[in-house]
Amino acid sequence: MRKLRGAEATWAEEEFGGVELGDARRAARLVRMGARAAKAPSGKVSRVFQNAGERQGAYDFLEGGHVVAETLIAALGLTALRRGVEDEFVFTAIDGSSLALVDHAGSKGFGSVGSSTKGGCGLKMINALGVSPDGVPLGLVTQVWWARAKTKRRGRKDKRRNNLKRKAEEKETRFWLQAIEESHARADQVGVKLWFQLDREADNRCILLHLAKAAEQGHRFTVRGSWDRLVQATGNDKLYLRACLQREAPGGQYLLDVPAGPKRTARTANIVVRWATVTLRLRDRWNKKEQPLTVTAVWAREEGTAPAGEAPIDWLLLTSLQVDSFEQARRAIFGYTQRWRVEEFHKAWKSGVCNVEDTQLRTLRAVILWATILAAVAVRVERLKRLARTTPDQPADLELSRLELRALILLKRENKKRNETIPDTVPSIAQAVLWLAELGGYTGKSSGGPPGSITIRRGLEWLAPAVLMLEALENQPRS
Repeated sequence: MRKLRGAEATWAEEEFGGVELGDARRAARLVRMGARAAKAPSGKVSRVFQNAGERQGAYDFLEGGHVVAETLIAALGLTALRRGVEDEFVFTAIDGSSLALVDHAGSKGFGSVGSSTKGGCGLKMINALGVSPDGVPLGLVTQVWWARAKTKRRGRKDKRRNNLKRKAEEKETRFWLQAIEESHARADQVGVKLWFQLDREADNRCILLHLAKAAEQGHRFTVRGSWDRLVQATGNDKLYLRACLQREAPGGQYLLDVPAGPKRTARTANIVVRWATVTLRLRDRWNKKEQPLTVTAVWAREEGTAPAGEAPIDWLLLTSLQVDSFEQARRAIFGYTQRWRVEEFHKAWKSGVCNVEDTQLRTLRAVILWATILAAVAVRVERLKRLARTTPDQPADLELSRLELRALILLKRENKKRNETIPDTVPSIAQAVLWLAELGGYTGKSSGGPPGSITIRRGLEWLAPAVLMLEALENQPRS
Protein backbone atom coordinates (compact mmCIF):
# COMPACT_ATOMS: atom_id res chain seq x y z
CA MET A 1 0.00 0.00 0.00
CA ARG A 2 1.30 3.47 -0.86
CA LYS A 3 2.69 5.30 2.13
CA LEU A 4 0.54 8.20 3.27
CA ARG A 5 2.02 11.69 3.40
CA GLY A 6 0.86 15.17 4.29
CA ALA A 7 -0.49 16.84 7.39
CA GLU A 8 -3.29 14.28 7.74
CA ALA A 9 -0.75 11.47 8.00
CA THR A 10 1.32 13.42 10.53
CA TRP A 11 -1.80 14.23 12.53
CA ALA A 12 -3.06 10.62 12.36
CA GLU A 13 0.28 9.28 13.59
CA GLU A 14 0.21 11.69 16.53
CA GLU A 15 -3.44 10.99 17.28
CA PHE A 16 -3.61 7.21 16.80
CA GLY A 17 0.02 6.08 16.81
CA GLY A 18 0.02 5.43 20.56
CA VAL A 19 -2.93 3.03 20.51
CA GLU A 20 -1.87 -0.45 21.68
CA LEU A 21 -3.77 -3.00 19.59
CA GLY A 22 -1.53 -6.02 20.10
CA ASP A 23 -0.60 -6.20 16.42
CA ALA A 24 1.67 -3.78 14.52
CA ARG A 25 -0.25 -4.25 11.26
CA ARG A 26 -3.54 -3.47 12.96
CA ALA A 27 -2.04 -0.34 14.54
CA ALA A 28 -0.72 0.80 11.15
CA ARG A 29 -4.16 0.21 9.64
CA LEU A 30 -5.72 2.49 12.26
CA VAL A 31 -3.29 5.32 11.45
CA ARG A 32 -4.00 4.98 7.72
CA MET A 33 -7.74 4.96 8.35
CA GLY A 34 -7.46 8.10 10.47
CA ALA A 35 -5.47 9.87 7.76
CA ARG A 36 -7.97 8.89 5.05
CA ALA A 37 -10.90 10.00 7.18
CA ALA A 38 -9.20 13.36 7.76
CA LYS A 39 -8.77 13.85 4.01
CA ALA A 40 -12.42 13.12 3.14
CA PRO A 41 -14.58 12.70 6.28
CA SER A 42 -17.92 10.94 5.95
CA GLY A 43 -20.15 8.72 8.01
CA LYS A 44 -20.16 6.21 5.15
CA VAL A 45 -17.00 4.11 5.03
CA SER A 46 -17.44 3.62 1.28
CA ARG A 47 -17.10 7.37 0.68
CA VAL A 48 -13.88 7.69 2.69
CA PHE A 49 -12.05 4.74 1.09
CA GLN A 50 -12.21 4.82 -2.70
CA ASN A 51 -9.67 2.05 -3.19
CA ALA A 52 -11.31 -1.40 -2.97
CA GLY A 53 -8.47 -2.92 -0.96
CA GLU A 54 -8.42 -0.08 1.57
CA ARG A 55 -12.18 -0.18 1.84
CA GLN A 56 -12.22 -3.89 2.59
CA GLY A 57 -9.39 -3.44 5.08
CA ALA A 58 -11.39 -0.75 6.85
CA TYR A 59 -14.47 -2.98 7.08
CA ASP A 60 -12.33 -5.84 8.43
CA PHE A 61 -10.82 -3.53 11.05
CA LEU A 62 -14.18 -2.15 12.19
CA GLU A 63 -16.23 -5.34 12.09
CA GLY A 64 -13.58 -7.95 12.86
CA GLY A 65 -14.09 -7.76 16.62
CA HIS A 66 -10.36 -7.43 17.42
CA VAL A 67 -10.49 -3.75 18.44
CA VAL A 68 -12.69 -2.16 21.09
CA ALA A 69 -13.47 1.53 21.16
CA GLU A 70 -12.50 1.87 24.84
CA THR A 71 -8.86 1.18 23.96
CA LEU A 72 -8.93 3.83 21.25
CA ILE A 73 -10.72 6.39 23.44
CA ALA A 74 -8.23 5.93 26.28
CA ALA A 75 -5.28 6.59 23.95
CA LEU A 76 -6.96 9.61 22.39
CA GLY A 77 -7.57 11.03 25.86
CA LEU A 78 -3.92 10.76 26.86
CA THR A 79 -2.84 12.36 23.58
CA ALA A 80 -5.24 15.27 24.09
CA LEU A 81 -4.09 15.91 27.64
CA ARG A 82 -0.41 15.78 26.71
CA ARG A 83 -1.06 18.76 24.43
CA GLY A 84 -1.95 20.73 27.55
CA VAL A 85 0.84 19.53 29.83
CA GLU A 86 2.57 22.94 29.77
CA ASP A 87 -0.61 24.81 30.72
CA GLU A 88 -1.83 25.66 34.22
CA PHE A 89 -4.93 23.58 33.56
CA VAL A 90 -7.04 22.10 30.77
CA PHE A 91 -10.68 23.12 30.43
CA THR A 92 -12.70 19.90 30.17
CA ALA A 93 -16.12 20.52 28.65
CA ILE A 94 -18.51 17.64 29.34
CA ASP A 95 -21.85 17.28 27.61
CA GLY A 96 -24.22 14.58 26.45
CA SER A 97 -25.55 13.93 22.98
CA SER A 98 -27.01 11.14 20.85
CA LEU A 99 -26.68 9.66 17.38
CA ALA A 100 -29.86 8.92 15.45
CA LEU A 101 -29.13 5.78 13.44
CA VAL A 102 -30.97 3.49 11.03
CA ASP A 103 -31.83 -0.06 12.11
CA HIS A 104 -34.91 -1.20 10.21
CA ALA A 105 -34.50 -4.84 11.25
CA GLY A 106 -33.80 -4.01 14.90
CA SER A 107 -30.71 -6.23 14.87
CA LYS A 108 -27.87 -3.80 15.56
CA GLY A 109 -28.33 -3.38 19.30
CA PHE A 110 -29.27 0.31 19.26
CA GLY A 111 -31.54 1.85 21.86
CA SER A 112 -34.11 4.61 22.12
CA VAL A 113 -33.17 8.22 21.34
CA GLY A 114 -35.21 11.39 21.09
CA SER A 115 -38.89 11.58 21.85
CA SER A 116 -40.46 8.27 22.91
CA THR A 117 -43.51 9.13 20.83
CA LYS A 118 -41.45 9.16 17.60
CA GLY A 119 -39.71 5.86 18.23
CA GLY A 120 -36.22 7.02 17.23
CA CYS A 121 -33.28 4.64 17.67
CA GLY A 122 -29.56 5.12 18.04
CA LEU A 123 -26.93 5.57 20.72
CA LYS A 124 -26.33 7.92 23.64
CA MET A 125 -22.97 9.24 24.76
CA ILE A 126 -21.21 11.64 27.10
CA ASN A 127 -18.23 13.44 25.58
CA ALA A 128 -15.43 15.18 27.48
CA LEU A 129 -13.49 17.61 25.27
CA GLY A 130 -10.14 19.03 26.33
CA VAL A 131 -9.72 22.75 25.62
CA SER A 132 -6.66 24.94 26.18
CA PRO A 133 -6.86 27.98 28.51
CA ASP A 134 -7.25 30.23 25.46
CA GLY A 135 -10.10 28.16 24.00
CA VAL A 136 -8.44 25.86 21.44
CA PRO A 137 -9.69 22.23 21.33
CA LEU A 138 -6.97 19.75 22.30
CA GLY A 139 -8.85 16.51 21.71
CA LEU A 140 -11.31 14.09 23.28
CA VAL A 141 -10.47 13.23 26.87
CA THR A 142 -13.08 10.49 27.03
CA GLN A 143 -16.34 9.19 25.56
CA VAL A 144 -18.92 7.10 27.39
CA TRP A 145 -21.40 5.20 25.19
CA TRP A 146 -24.62 3.36 25.95
CA ALA A 147 -27.81 2.14 24.31
CA ARG A 148 -30.85 3.38 26.20
CA ALA A 149 -33.34 0.63 26.99
CA LYS A 150 -36.53 0.70 24.94
CA THR A 151 -39.30 1.08 27.50
CA LYS A 152 -43.01 1.70 27.40
CA ARG A 153 -44.08 5.30 27.00
CA ARG A 154 -44.62 7.16 30.23
CA GLY A 155 -45.88 10.61 31.00
CA ARG A 156 -43.59 13.19 32.59
CA LYS A 157 -45.02 12.63 36.07
CA ASP A 158 -44.49 8.87 35.80
CA LYS A 159 -40.88 9.36 34.64
CA ARG A 160 -40.10 11.75 37.49
CA ARG A 161 -41.68 9.45 40.08
CA ASN A 162 -39.72 6.50 38.69
CA ASN A 163 -36.44 8.46 38.84
CA LEU A 164 -37.01 9.42 42.46
CA LYS A 165 -37.24 5.73 43.35
CA ARG A 166 -33.86 4.86 41.82
CA LYS A 167 -30.33 5.36 43.13
CA ALA A 168 -27.71 7.23 41.08
CA GLU A 169 -26.02 4.00 39.97
CA GLU A 170 -29.34 2.92 38.44
CA LYS A 171 -29.85 6.15 36.47
CA GLU A 172 -28.08 7.61 33.46
CA THR A 173 -26.34 9.89 35.96
CA ARG A 174 -23.82 7.07 36.30
CA PHE A 175 -22.48 7.78 32.81
CA TRP A 176 -21.75 11.41 33.77
CA LEU A 177 -19.91 10.15 36.85
CA GLN A 178 -17.95 7.71 34.70
CA ALA A 179 -16.88 10.49 32.31
CA ILE A 180 -15.66 12.61 35.25
CA GLU A 181 -13.76 9.68 36.79
CA GLU A 182 -12.10 8.65 33.52
CA SER A 183 -11.14 12.25 32.73
CA HIS A 184 -9.39 13.01 35.99
CA ALA A 185 -7.77 9.55 36.08
CA ARG A 186 -6.16 10.26 32.69
CA ALA A 187 -5.20 13.75 33.77
CA ASP A 188 -3.50 12.34 36.86
CA GLN A 189 -1.65 9.86 34.65
CA VAL A 190 -0.33 12.65 32.39
CA GLY A 191 0.23 15.16 35.20
CA VAL A 192 -2.21 17.94 34.27
CA LYS A 193 -5.03 19.60 36.17
CA LEU A 194 -8.55 19.84 34.75
CA TRP A 195 -11.17 22.54 35.06
CA PHE A 196 -14.46 20.76 34.40
CA GLN A 197 -17.15 22.83 32.65
CA LEU A 198 -20.72 21.49 32.69
CA ASP A 199 -24.16 22.85 31.85
CA ARG A 200 -27.39 22.81 33.87
CA GLU A 201 -27.98 19.08 33.47
CA ALA A 202 -25.02 18.56 35.82
CA ASP A 203 -26.63 20.54 38.66
CA ASN A 204 -27.22 17.23 40.37
CA ARG A 205 -26.29 16.23 43.91
CA CYS A 206 -24.28 13.16 42.89
CA ILE A 207 -22.43 14.96 40.10
CA LEU A 208 -21.60 17.96 42.28
CA LEU A 209 -20.22 15.72 45.02
CA HIS A 210 -18.21 13.75 42.48
CA LEU A 211 -16.72 16.97 41.12
CA ALA A 212 -15.94 18.07 44.68
CA LYS A 213 -13.90 14.88 45.18
CA ALA A 214 -11.90 15.70 42.03
CA ALA A 215 -11.40 19.24 43.37
CA GLU A 216 -9.85 17.78 46.52
CA GLN A 217 -7.13 16.39 44.22
CA GLY A 218 -6.37 19.79 42.69
CA HIS A 219 -8.84 19.85 39.81
CA ARG A 220 -11.54 22.53 39.44
CA PHE A 221 -15.14 22.61 38.33
CA THR A 222 -17.81 25.03 37.18
CA VAL A 223 -21.44 23.95 36.79
CA ARG A 224 -24.23 26.18 35.58
CA GLY A 225 -26.96 26.11 38.20
CA SER A 226 -30.36 24.80 37.25
CA TRP A 227 -32.02 24.97 40.67
CA ASP A 228 -32.46 27.81 43.14
CA ARG A 229 -31.00 25.65 45.89
CA LEU A 230 -31.25 26.04 49.62
CA VAL A 231 -28.09 27.37 51.27
CA GLN A 232 -27.05 27.30 54.89
CA ALA A 233 -28.19 30.38 56.83
CA THR A 234 -27.96 31.59 60.39
CA GLY A 235 -30.68 30.53 62.78
CA ASN A 236 -33.74 28.83 61.40
CA ASP A 237 -34.00 31.04 58.33
CA LYS A 238 -34.69 29.32 55.01
CA LEU A 239 -32.44 31.01 52.44
CA TYR A 240 -32.29 30.30 48.71
CA LEU A 241 -29.28 30.82 46.48
CA ARG A 242 -30.55 33.66 44.28
CA ALA A 243 -31.90 35.58 47.26
CA CYS A 244 -28.50 35.16 48.93
CA LEU A 245 -26.70 36.57 45.89
CA GLN A 246 -29.21 39.39 45.53
CA ARG A 247 -28.02 40.66 48.90
CA GLU A 248 -24.50 41.09 47.49
CA ALA A 249 -23.50 44.39 45.93
CA PRO A 250 -22.49 44.10 42.26
CA GLY A 251 -18.78 43.36 42.04
CA GLY A 252 -18.48 44.70 38.49
CA GLN A 253 -20.05 44.75 35.07
CA TYR A 254 -19.01 44.30 31.46
CA LEU A 255 -20.43 44.52 27.94
CA LEU A 256 -21.12 41.33 25.98
CA ASP A 257 -21.82 41.17 22.24
CA VAL A 258 -24.79 38.83 21.86
CA PRO A 259 -25.38 37.34 18.38
CA ALA A 260 -28.90 36.81 17.08
CA GLY A 261 -30.41 33.41 17.73
CA PRO A 262 -33.69 31.59 18.35
CA LYS A 263 -35.78 33.88 20.58
CA ARG A 264 -32.74 36.17 20.95
CA THR A 265 -32.06 39.61 19.46
CA ALA A 266 -28.54 40.66 18.50
CA ARG A 267 -27.37 43.32 20.93
CA THR A 268 -24.64 44.51 23.28
CA ALA A 269 -25.72 43.27 26.70
CA ASN A 270 -24.80 44.89 30.01
CA ILE A 271 -23.78 42.03 32.32
CA VAL A 272 -23.73 42.68 36.07
CA VAL A 273 -21.72 40.24 38.19
CA ARG A 274 -22.23 39.23 41.83
CA TRP A 275 -20.60 36.44 43.76
CA ALA A 276 -20.52 34.88 47.21
CA THR A 277 -19.15 31.82 48.98
CA VAL A 278 -22.11 29.66 49.96
CA THR A 279 -22.74 26.24 51.45
CA LEU A 280 -25.34 24.29 49.50
CA ARG A 281 -27.69 21.96 51.36
CA LEU A 282 -27.66 18.91 49.08
CA ARG A 283 -30.48 16.55 50.02
CA ASP A 284 -30.43 12.88 49.14
CA ARG A 285 -33.98 12.02 48.12
CA TRP A 286 -33.21 8.34 48.66
CA ASN A 287 -32.28 8.43 52.36
CA LYS A 288 -33.54 11.98 53.14
CA LYS A 289 -30.12 13.02 54.49
CA GLU A 290 -28.47 16.37 53.76
CA GLN A 291 -24.85 16.86 52.76
CA PRO A 292 -23.24 20.32 52.73
CA LEU A 293 -21.07 21.49 49.84
CA THR A 294 -19.24 24.82 49.94
CA VAL A 295 -18.78 26.50 46.56
CA THR A 296 -18.47 29.96 45.07
CA ALA A 297 -21.66 31.10 43.36
CA VAL A 298 -21.06 33.58 40.51
CA TRP A 299 -24.16 35.27 39.12
CA ALA A 300 -23.81 37.03 35.75
CA ARG A 301 -27.09 38.68 34.75
CA GLU A 302 -28.08 41.08 32.01
CA GLU A 303 -29.53 44.31 33.38
CA GLY A 304 -31.05 47.16 31.42
CA THR A 305 -30.43 45.93 27.87
CA ALA A 306 -32.79 42.97 27.31
CA PRO A 307 -35.49 43.82 24.73
CA ALA A 308 -39.07 43.86 25.92
CA GLY A 309 -40.56 40.37 26.03
CA GLU A 310 -37.16 38.65 25.83
CA ALA A 311 -35.52 36.86 28.76
CA PRO A 312 -32.26 38.47 29.90
CA ILE A 313 -28.99 36.56 29.86
CA ASP A 314 -28.80 34.86 33.25
CA TRP A 315 -25.91 32.58 34.25
CA LEU A 316 -25.75 31.21 37.78
CA LEU A 317 -22.45 29.36 38.11
CA LEU A 318 -21.32 27.05 40.90
CA THR A 319 -17.54 26.80 40.97
CA SER A 320 -14.74 25.45 43.15
CA LEU A 321 -12.64 28.51 42.24
CA GLN A 322 -12.16 30.85 45.17
CA VAL A 323 -13.32 34.26 43.92
CA ASP A 324 -12.02 37.35 45.69
CA SER A 325 -12.14 39.88 42.85
CA PHE A 326 -14.05 40.85 39.72
CA GLU A 327 -11.16 39.54 37.60
CA GLN A 328 -11.45 36.09 39.19
CA ALA A 329 -15.23 36.13 38.67
CA ARG A 330 -14.67 36.97 35.01
CA ARG A 331 -12.22 34.08 34.80
CA ALA A 332 -14.89 31.69 36.04
CA ILE A 333 -17.38 33.11 33.52
CA PHE A 334 -14.87 32.80 30.67
CA GLY A 335 -14.22 29.19 31.64
CA TYR A 336 -17.93 28.42 31.42
CA THR A 337 -18.08 29.90 27.90
CA GLN A 338 -15.50 27.29 26.84
CA ARG A 339 -18.15 24.64 27.44
CA TRP A 340 -19.60 25.73 24.10
CA ARG A 341 -16.58 24.13 22.39
CA VAL A 342 -18.09 20.69 23.03
CA GLU A 343 -21.39 21.78 21.45
CA GLU A 344 -19.48 23.02 18.39
CA PHE A 345 -17.69 19.67 18.28
CA HIS A 346 -21.01 17.81 18.36
CA LYS A 347 -22.26 19.87 15.42
CA ALA A 348 -19.08 19.25 13.41
CA TRP A 349 -19.12 15.53 14.22
CA LYS A 350 -22.78 14.97 13.41
CA SER A 351 -23.54 17.33 10.52
CA GLY A 352 -20.95 20.02 9.78
CA VAL A 353 -17.89 17.89 8.99
CA CYS A 354 -18.25 14.13 9.45
CA ASN A 355 -21.98 13.33 9.10
CA VAL A 356 -21.41 10.41 11.45
CA GLU A 357 -25.11 9.52 11.56
CA ASP A 358 -24.94 8.43 7.90
CA THR A 359 -23.05 5.28 8.88
CA GLN A 360 -24.46 2.01 7.60
CA LEU A 361 -22.21 -0.33 9.59
CA ARG A 362 -23.93 -3.48 10.78
CA THR A 363 -22.92 -3.84 14.44
CA LEU A 364 -23.00 -1.61 17.49
CA ARG A 365 -19.28 -2.25 18.12
CA ALA A 366 -18.33 -1.18 14.59
CA VAL A 367 -20.50 1.95 14.72
CA ILE A 368 -18.91 3.13 17.98
CA LEU A 369 -15.39 2.43 16.72
CA TRP A 370 -15.92 4.31 13.44
CA ALA A 371 -17.71 7.16 15.22
CA THR A 372 -14.74 7.50 17.58
CA ILE A 373 -12.29 7.82 14.67
CA LEU A 374 -14.54 10.45 13.09
CA ALA A 375 -14.79 12.28 16.43
CA ALA A 376 -11.03 12.81 16.36
CA VAL A 377 -11.33 14.15 12.79
CA ALA A 378 -14.08 16.58 13.84
CA VAL A 379 -11.89 17.88 16.68
CA ARG A 380 -9.06 18.50 14.20
CA VAL A 381 -11.25 20.76 12.06
CA GLU A 382 -12.55 22.55 15.15
CA ARG A 383 -8.96 23.04 16.26
CA LEU A 384 -8.00 24.66 12.94
CA LYS A 385 -11.03 26.94 13.15
CA ARG A 386 -10.25 28.06 16.68
CA LEU A 387 -6.50 28.52 16.11
CA ALA A 388 -7.27 30.92 13.27
CA ARG A 389 -9.29 33.02 15.73
CA THR A 390 -7.21 32.81 18.91
CA THR A 391 -3.60 32.71 17.59
CA PRO A 392 -4.01 34.14 14.06
CA ASP A 393 -0.29 34.95 13.59
CA GLN A 394 0.91 31.40 14.29
CA PRO A 395 2.75 29.94 11.24
CA ALA A 396 0.47 27.60 9.30
CA ASP A 397 3.19 24.97 8.89
CA LEU A 398 2.63 23.95 12.53
CA GLU A 399 -0.72 22.48 11.47
CA LEU A 400 -0.47 21.97 7.67
CA SER A 401 2.20 20.10 5.71
CA ARG A 402 4.64 21.58 3.20
CA LEU A 403 2.76 20.09 0.23
CA GLU A 404 -0.61 21.20 1.60
CA LEU A 405 0.65 24.77 1.88
CA ARG A 406 2.18 24.60 -1.59
CA ALA A 407 -1.10 23.29 -3.07
CA LEU A 408 -3.06 25.92 -1.14
CA ILE A 409 -0.89 28.74 -2.48
CA LEU A 410 -1.18 27.49 -6.07
CA LEU A 411 -4.97 27.15 -5.82
CA LYS A 412 -5.26 30.58 -4.22
CA ARG A 413 -3.27 32.15 -7.06
CA GLU A 414 -5.72 30.65 -9.53
CA ASN A 415 -8.63 32.26 -7.69
CA LYS A 416 -7.12 35.44 -6.26
CA LYS A 417 -8.55 38.91 -6.55
CA ARG A 418 -6.92 41.38 -8.93
CA ASN A 419 -5.28 43.39 -6.18
CA GLU A 420 -4.05 40.35 -4.21
CA THR A 421 -0.42 39.22 -4.11
CA ILE A 422 0.20 35.66 -2.94
CA PRO A 423 3.82 35.18 -1.77
CA ASP A 424 5.69 31.88 -1.56
CA THR A 425 6.38 32.29 2.16
CA VAL A 426 4.55 30.33 4.83
CA PRO A 427 1.25 32.09 5.59
CA SER A 428 -0.18 32.58 9.06
CA ILE A 429 -2.71 30.06 10.32
CA ALA A 430 -5.46 32.68 9.99
CA GLN A 431 -4.54 33.34 6.35
CA ALA A 432 -4.28 29.64 5.50
CA VAL A 433 -7.62 28.82 7.12
CA LEU A 434 -9.23 31.74 5.29
CA TRP A 435 -7.92 30.43 1.94
CA LEU A 436 -9.14 26.92 2.81
CA ALA A 437 -12.58 28.26 3.67
CA GLU A 438 -12.69 30.27 0.43
CA LEU A 439 -12.02 27.04 -1.48
CA GLY A 440 -14.99 25.61 0.43
CA GLY A 441 -17.35 28.44 -0.49
CA TYR A 442 -16.71 31.02 2.22
CA THR A 443 -17.60 34.49 0.94
CA GLY A 444 -16.42 36.73 3.75
CA LYS A 445 -18.75 38.92 5.75
CA SER A 446 -21.79 37.77 3.80
CA SER A 447 -21.21 34.25 5.23
CA GLY A 448 -22.22 35.56 8.64
CA GLY A 449 -18.91 35.59 10.51
CA PRO A 450 -15.38 34.13 10.41
CA PRO A 451 -14.72 30.83 8.60
CA GLY A 452 -16.60 27.90 10.14
CA SER A 453 -16.16 24.14 10.23
CA ILE A 454 -18.24 23.36 7.12
CA THR A 455 -16.33 25.63 4.73
CA ILE A 456 -12.98 24.56 6.24
CA ARG A 457 -13.90 20.89 5.71
CA ARG A 458 -14.93 21.57 2.11
CA GLY A 459 -11.66 23.39 1.54
CA LEU A 460 -9.66 20.44 2.86
CA GLU A 461 -11.56 18.15 0.47
CA TRP A 462 -10.73 20.45 -2.47
CA LEU A 463 -7.10 20.54 -1.36
CA ALA A 464 -6.60 16.77 -1.08
CA PRO A 465 -6.42 15.97 -4.87
CA ALA A 466 -3.96 18.82 -5.43
CA VAL A 467 -1.72 17.47 -2.67
CA LEU A 468 -1.85 13.99 -4.22
CA MET A 469 -0.83 15.45 -7.58
CA LEU A 470 2.14 17.27 -6.05
CA GLU A 471 3.17 14.06 -4.28
CA ALA A 472 3.01 12.15 -7.58
CA LEU A 473 5.13 14.79 -9.34
CA GLU A 474 7.74 14.69 -6.60
CA ASN A 475 7.88 10.89 -6.79
CA GLN A 476 8.44 10.90 -10.56
CA PRO A 477 11.85 9.33 -11.32
CA ARG A 478 14.36 11.82 -12.69
CA SER A 479 15.64 10.99 -16.14
